[in-house]
Amino acid sequence: MRSKGLTYPMIPLTFAILSLWLGLSSDQAIATAIFTGIIGGTLLFWKFRLAFALVGVFLLMSTRLLDVTTFIEFASLDVIVFLLCMMTVIGFLEERRFFEVVVDRVLELGGGRADRLILILMLMSALSAALVDEVTSILFMMSSAIALAGRFQVSLIPLMLMTVFATNIGSSATVVGNPIGVLIALNSGYGFLDFLRWATPPAILATLVTYAVCRIYFRAFVADLDAKLKSAKVVTTRVAGNPTAEEKIKIDRASLLVFLVVIGGLVLHTPIEELLGLKKNTMLIGVAMAGAGTVLLIERERARELIERRVDWWTLTFFMLFFASVGTLRYTGVTALIAGGLNVFFALPDYIWIPAFFLVVGFMSAFMDNVLAVAFWIPIVKELISTDAVSSVIWWVMLFAGTYIGNLTMIGSTANIVAIGMIERQRLGHVTFRQWIKPGVVGSMPASLVAIIWSLLN
Repeated sequence: MRSKGLTYPMIPLTFAILSLWLGLSSDQAIATAIFTGIIGGTLLFWKFRLAFALVGVFLLMSTRLLDVTTFIEFASLDVIVFLLCMMTVIGFLEERRFFEVVVDRVLELGGGRADRLILILMLMSALSAALVDEVTSILFMMSSAIALAGRFQVSLIPLMLMTVFATNIGSSATVVGNPIGVLIALNSGYGFLDFLRWATPPAILATLVTYAVCRIYFRAFVADLDAKLKSAKVVTTRVAGNPTAEEKIKIDRASLLVFLVVIGGLVLHTPIEELLGLKKNTMLIGVAMAGAGTVLLIERERARELIERRVDWWTLTFFMLFFASVGTLRYTGVTALIAGGLNVFFALPDYIWIPAFFLVVGFMSAFMDNVLAVAFWIPIVKELISTDAVSSVIWWVMLFAGTYIGNLTMIGSTANIVAIGMIERQRLGHVTFRQWIKPGVVGSMPASLVAIIWSLLN
């Protein structure tokens, strides 16, 4: 801890000096220093990440780089409200033991074999992310992983990592799977069928490749889980015992109805918006609100307790502050300068600039946020496309980079942070940056190689 405390001040100081040396204005240098201070504090002192975010935003406001209006603009309150509502729905389903039923079905499909069980879990994570979105997918699938780890008394961390890896990769397969896909679709003109053509095949292949390498990397965990499965007399026995037929019907109907309605609404939100003449993503948030409101009405007297206990306010507050701090870099023009300085890559042959651009966007996503990292690249890409300076494959390279290398670090994707927040909130474990980065390489680099090869071939 002491060595980290001595190392930490050097991070913002180094970036401040480097920014001034590169010719950035004083405001841009200060914004960069404060932002890297938040990032450094988050990576080195993960348990105290909210404190660093709060102090960082305070410094941005004190230096007049961020006011209340700009804070609200960049805080992504739509994302915060969506997460709040979905956490409420998930909490309701957890208390109804819905995910215990999901685990039972997965166990039945797994046939008592750990490798098959993990493959099914990862495929389910990828598929649900593609059909809905990465945040909703990780909320549902992590609850299932928690239930599975608790039932067989195995480590939750490997299950969490493999679930997250598959979720991020699967989220690239469709327009609705990830906010990055929405941004690219709106700015490139590509539609749902284009994503099926370009993004779905590599997502399927990358998920299978990631499973294969994870099967080797986590072989000790797989062996432990396999032994626990074989020692269990009846793998479909519920943790809470054998409920009566009446109780079983009540559990299945109440939870299944909420699950199907919310998921169905999220999948169909775009057609609903077009039918009603609403702005893009209005019903995405609306469906989550309706679902949360419904479960609160069902719970009645326990509604307030559900909100207070099941919503991860720590993580939501961190999200809001972190998004605002990254937005300040865009506001001061720092991100535009960084992107402009890398234009040299686009004059190179495809077999050079595609991997180079992939890594640039990917590592920016891994150490910032993949949505915001892609967002500030979009204006530059549109200009390059309009001047025929680069082929349209750059849109897909950007999509794959943001989602696949988002697995590299714990802050590379919203799904990563949500998953960690879930296990920390329930006091089921803790993951440091060092513990994540090694399996993060396993979960990101083989899949990235698949994406790069696919982009070069197309």
